[in-house]
Amino acid sequence: MSQSPALPPIPAAKKPEWAPRMWEGCDFFAWLGLLFRNRCAVEFRYWYIAVIVTFVSFNHTLLRLLQDAIFGRVLRKTRITQPPVFILGHWRTGTTLLHEFMIRDERFGFPTTYECMDPNHFLLTEGLFTGWLSFLMPSSRPMDNMKAGFDRPQEDEFALCMMGAGSPYSMIAFPNQPPQEQEYLDLEGVSEKGLRRWKRAFKRFLRCVTYKTGKRLVLKSPPHTARIRTLSKMFPEAIFIHIVRDPHVVFPSTVNLWRTLFKTHGLQTPNYIGLEEFVLTTFSRMYDRLEEGKKLLGAERFYEIRYEDMIKDPTGEMKKIFDHFQLGGFDAYLPRLQEYLASIKGYETNKYQLSDDQRRVLGERWGEVIRRYGYESQPV
Repeated sequence: MSQSPALPPIPAAKKPEWAPRMWEGCDFFAWLGLLFRNRCAVEFRYWYIAVIVTFVSFNHTLLRLLQDAIFGRVLRKTRITQPPVFILGHWRTGTTLLHEFMIRDERFGFPTTYECMDPNHFLLTEGLFTGWLSFLMPSSRPMDNMKAGFDRPQEDEFALCMMGAGSPYSMIAFPNQPPQEQEYLDLEGVSEKGLRRWKRAFKRFLRCVTYKTGKRLVLKSPPHTARIRTLSKMFPEAIFIHIVRDPHVVFPSTVNLWRTLFKTHGLQTPNYIGLEEFVLTTFSRMYDRLEEGKKLLGAERFYEIRYEDMIKDPTGEMKKIFDHFQLGGFDAYLPRLQEYLASIKGYETNKYQLSDDQRRVLGERWGEVIRRYGYESQPV
C-alpha cells in the first residue's frame, strides 16, 4: 500500500481485549495457502502463533473430514430453497446493527460467530466447544463496543476466509504486505477456476447453516456490497438491503477498524503505511460496483436505508423494510425488536473529528456518494 500524504493520520485504535488470532479457524490447506502467498513473512515475535495455527489447522481438517463422513449425505441433499436476505453496506455503516434487528424475527436464521470462525466442522463441534471455550471470546468487538460472543451473528466472509475460498480479509494476516486477494472484493477479476471454488465454498457453508437452522438466512458481509452481479445469479430470488451512513463518519471509523484488526489478528507489527489511501480507493470501488449491481435488480428485490434514520426511528424503519419486501409478521416481530432495543439502550458509538484537509479530500474522492445520499452538510 502506498502512503497517502494528503491525509493526516487518524488517532490510533484503542487497545482491544485479548482474543485468539482469527486464523486459528483455518483448515490446514487454507493456512498453508495464506503462508505461501505471503512467503511465510511471519515476524519472529509471532512465530509461536504460527505454530499454534499450524497445529490446530491440521485438527480442523481432520474434524472436517469427520463431519463430512457423518453429515455428507444429508448435506448433499440440503437445498437453499428460501432465498437469502443480503445486508449490504460499507464497513462501519451499521450493517451489524441492522443484522441484529433483522434476526429478531424468529423466522430468520443466521451464521453465528462460531460457525464463521470454525466453518469446517461446526455441525459436529459447536454444541461442545462454545461452552468450554467461551473464555476465548472478548466481551465486545475490538473496534467498537458492540457485544460479542460465539452465538452472535457474524460476517460469512470470515467463513470463506477460514475455508481458503479467497477473500480480501486475508490481508489482515500480513498487513505490511501488498493487500492480498483484493479481486475477491467484487469477484470481477477472479479466474473461472477461482470463482467456481468460491461459489462452491459459499454454497457449502450456507447449506450447513441451512441444515442446522432450517430457516431463511439473513447474511451480512460488507464485501457482498460489491458482489450483487454474482450473488443475484447464484440466488435469483434473493433480496438485498443496503444501509448507508455519512461518509465523513465512515472514513475515520473504517481506518480505525482496519488498524484494530491488523493489531489484533496480524502476524506482523503493522506500520499502517498507505492505509488511508486503501480505504479511499476501496470505498469508491465498492460503491461503483453497488451502482452497477442495483441496475440488475428490480425494485422488489432492493431497498436502501440510512443509518441515521434507522437510529432515530428503528421501529418505523424496520416496518418500511418489512412492508417493502412484503415479509409480513411484523406485529409478532415487534415485541422482540423492542426487547433488543431496550437491551442496547445507552449504547454510544465512537466519536471522531476530521480536519479541514480530510474533509476536502473526502469531498474530492467520495463527493459523488456524499451528494447521492445527501451528506454534504452533515455534522460529524
